[in-house]
Amino acid sequence: MIHCRVVTPEGLAKEMDTTILNVVSTVGQLGILSRHVPLVTPLAISRMITEESDGRKEYAVAGGLLYFENDLATILTDAIESKEEIDLRRAEEAKQRAEARLDDPNMDMRRAEVALKKAINRISVKNELK
Repeated sequence: MIHCRVVTPEGLAKEMDTTILNVVSTVGQLGILSRHVPLVTPLAISRMITEESDGRKEYAVAGGLLYFENDLATILTDAIESKEEIDLRRAEEAKQRAEARLDDPNMDMRRAEVALKKAINRISVKNELK
């Protein structure tokens, strides 16, 4: 079993035990099982999937950093939301705002692109069929 702690700038956001931690690093997908070798990797804005005692859980992760050692995974991220917590209307509004920012030549394009990726990721996690 892997103990996973997710920390955001506001503090401990989530804590769970899982048999597998599926994440997307900046170099590709990772499936981490108990007794995996120690690992530090940056995470992409992506979906995270766990197998917890009450079943499969899906989360939208806003990128970040994963530390794994001795069956303890610590994820540092700006934001994480479970599929159930995502407000689809809010995510779609955020996507529209980000797209509008991309059309403004005076905006910080990198920041607008990141906001768009986060919104699209949240929408994707929420809309995924079981």
